Amino acid sequence: MALPELTSLLPRAADPDARAAIPRRFSERAFTWAFGLIQWPWLLRSLSGGPDAARSDLLALLELPDDVLPALGSWKADAFFLRLVAEHVRSEQPQSVVELGAGTTSLVAGRALQLWGGGSLVSFDQHAPFVAETRDWLARLGIPADLRVAPLGPPPPGWPGAWYQLANVPERIDLLLVDGPPWTVHPFARGAAETLFDRIPVGGVVMLDDAARPGERVVAARWKRHWPGFRFRHVAGGTKGALVGMRVA
Repeated sequence: MALPELTSLLPRAADPDARAAIPRRFSERAFTWAFGLIQWPWLLRSLSGGPDAARSDLLALLELPDDVLPALGSWKADAFFLRLVAEHVRSEQPQSVVELGAGTTSLVAGRALQLWGGGSLVSFDQHAPFVAETRDWLARLGIPADLRVAPLGPPPPGWPGAWYQLANVPERIDLLLVDGPPWTVHPFARGAAETLFDRIPVGGVVMLDDAARPGERVVAARWKRHWPGFRFRHVAGGTKGALVGMRVA
């Protein structure tokens, strides 16, 4: 059973927290859409979720049926990033995984934890209906995960756009998956994920999806400056690329 595509590019207008956070100033809105013109080749390429063979290999690795995944690509992670997550969980067996931006990554991370190591997944997303649907989807598949609604609100100092209003985040995060908010909030919005880096122990990892996009490249450059105790590397592949940072000190 595939997950219905309930997540739009922008937070829903009916969400009062989203209205308070997006949009703010005209200059910031103009910057976001101007940046979209710059990165349209990457956005166009990301419409593909990867070759069918990569999708089939991923499902075989996770011991899941062929029809369990929705169409990949667009705002969803591609097969390359999902495989990267699954293989990391299999090799490193993190006990605490936190995800920003629920969906197919929730399925893959939750299933990988179920198969290898038995750690826990806590996932945050801004869309309450989407969170409920994803929670039901995983429950029907027998995959454990703790999915929570985190409305978008004011970002932390130093970052533009809006950010998840997080509560009760695990004190220790062995693997942090960053796949939200969408770029239409602001091209640099995902940079605020660094507010959770202090919770990542030595040996822990952060993974940023869509790392080939110009906005995420700016985020990566800032992270490298702000966090010398992490070793960051760009992983080429798929339609979007990934940034992987391991804490070494």
